[in-house]
Amino acid sequence: MADKQISLPAKLINGGIAGLIGVTCVFPIDLAKTRLQNQQNGQRVYTSIPRQSRDPGLRLAPAGPGSPCPLGHRSDCLIKTVRSEGYFGMYRGAAVNLTLVTPEKAIKLAANDFFRHQLSKDGQKLTLLKEMLAGCGAGTCQVIVTTPMEMLKIQLQDAGRIAAQRKILAAQGQLSAQGGAQPSVEAPAAPRPTATQLTRDLLRSRGIAGLYKGLGATLLRDVPFSVVYFPLFANLNQLGRPASEEKSPFYVSFLAGCVAGSAAAVAVNPCDVVKTRLQSLQRGVNEDTYSGILDCARKILRHEGPSAFLKGAYCRALVIAPLFGIAQVVYFLGIAESLLGLLQDPQA
Repeated sequence: MADKQISLPAKLINGGIAGLIGVTCVFPIDLAKTRLQNQQNGQRVYTSIPRQSRDPGLRLAPAGPGSPCPLGHRSDCLIKTVRSEGYFGMYRGAAVNLTLVTPEKAIKLAANDFFRHQLSKDGQKLTLLKEMLAGCGAGTCQVIVTTPMEMLKIQLQDAGRIAAQRKILAAQGQLSAQGGAQPSVEAPAAPRPTATQLTRDLLRSRGIAGLYKGLGATLLRDVPFSVVYFPLFANLNQLGRPASEEKSPFYVSFLAGCVAGSAAAVAVNPCDVVKTRLQSLQRGVNEDTYSGILDCARKILRHEGPSAFLKGAYCRALVIAPLFGIAQVVYFLGIAESLLGLLQDPQA
């Protein structure tokens, strides 16, 4: 197999390049996904019905177990984020992702190749079970970086939702106190933390374990994701490969990555909802707190219904599909090999 000849540094560079490009393209949708997953029934800031008011978040949406159009939820979330936080508000937490996505994606892709190589015999095609074992190993390795990255990113992404909810409740309280008159004083905005401040506070108060809060839930999401994604991608990519060529065309790799990524993302979305809730340090008014994975799952099911486990699934599919499609194109085109070749051959 041709990819076995690729050096480890090239694999790491390819994974990093792919991660940087992908995150830059889809991060606003990921922010919408996090905020939609964290809002609970009765305390909704984002809905599927656009407000006619100048202040799109003048009141909280009513409680209810139903989940309206996910596309409308996503659009409403992004529109309100831009109006209240500006264009760059959609990229809150992006610096953390851009910093750590390189080692995360690099570890994931390189580990999968390593395990596939170790499980193969004399270059023979891997069985489905061995492909799944290789994906399991890759998912397990990546959480070393994924867990602290997600921990910091979620706090930064969700800060805007909590601030918006508090602003809405403060405005409602003033309206009630003044008999319906328009409030003249706006509640002061709470300072929003930075990734550096969060890291320092977590290390000071909880030690290194603070950055790895939700590790079990992250494993519960990422291991099944890799078990589904890598075998599905490999087989879809194989279907589109001409018999006379060693590699599939780039568009086949891209489409295979998109389809496999979106399918795996939706399949593990319930685990992602639980992980997001567990890793959120700040809660909105009257929102549930959780003591662990089972407690979180039980409370979500009891208070919000089964559909709550699919919150953000549409957004997550939109994030993962291009992210992994781009990753596989960069990986299979071998951009890093070309760069390393130029460095090793100065006369090229």
